[in-house]
Amino acid sequence: MEVLKADIICAGEILVDFIGHELQPIAHTKDYHRYLGGSPTNVAVNLQRLGKSVALVATCGQDGLGTYIIDKLKSNQVDCRYIRQTMEHPTSVIFISRSTETPEFIPFREADCQILTSQFPDDLVQNCQVFHTTCFALSKNPAREAILNRAAAAKAAGALLSIDLNYASKIWPDLLEAHQIIRSYLSHGALLKISNDDCYRFFGTHKSESEIFSFFHNSGAKIICLTKGPDGVSVSAANGETFSKPALPIESVKDTTGAGDAFWSGFIFAYLSGYSLPDCTKAAQKLAHIKLQNVGRIPDNIPLREAVFHGI
Repeated sequence: MEVLKADIICAGEILVDFIGHELQPIAHTKDYHRYLGGSPTNVAVNLQRLGKSVALVATCGQDGLGTYIIDKLKSNQVDCRYIRQTMEHPTSVIFISRSTETPEFIPFREADCQILTSQFPDDLVQNCQVFHTTCFALSKNPAREAILNRAAAAKAAGALLSIDLNYASKIWPDLLEAHQIIRSYLSHGALLKISNDDCYRFFGTHKSESEIFSFFHNSGAKIICLTKGPDGVSVSAANGETFSKPALPIESVKDTTGAGDAFWSGFIFAYLSGYSLPDCTKAAQKLAHIKLQNVGRIPDNIPLREAVFHGI
């Protein structure tokens, strides 16, 4: 009998992004282009292209958009065996403004949060190196309970947990509940990626970097990457290692959607490959830099591993 395994499990939202064609707020955007979306989905595709085996655990509708999603994932060699298509809920979609800064978005959530524990086979969970999810994915049941249950099992089997804290009140209105659930997940010694914007939404006020790092390390986070857009990134490890790196220079930002996912994909790949934290961060920045210069997903004709790790 086949033993199910993958280097990385990405669990969470799978959806279709409709990104504005013009650099305009949604109120003034006339045309949208369709892209495969969802933070864990973007990370799964990027990591697969970098050379890791990835299992994406997610749910979409048994509809035309669901078919579009599956076709796109298969074309990127992502293992789709753990994606459930349901007749009961349509595929989730998000309308996003095309922006050179933090984009505006309007979510229509349906199937994405219908993830079940049964979608995570025991041997898959017990054989992964990293279990990755997002704040978005943990915001609603049944996905929340399923992901928390299987993340704990993966940790018990020796996996490293990872989370992108992509918090937004329109996704998770109960902030107190969000704090409790996120701190519970971080207590397993998780790697954490969070942006300045995420921090402001999560805390409801501006916090200093030291306050941010103290809060999340006290919650159990092993490594924290605080991304700051044009101001670069700051990294803090529970062992006391802390540093900052400036943003890579860029002539023209085409689209910021997915840049954080690209950053985290590069970081996770480098971390699993044994690179130092500064070099993991450098790889992360290089992959995000590529993404910022492209609308939608990273083009297929770019050899990602060579582009990211050359010179590191």
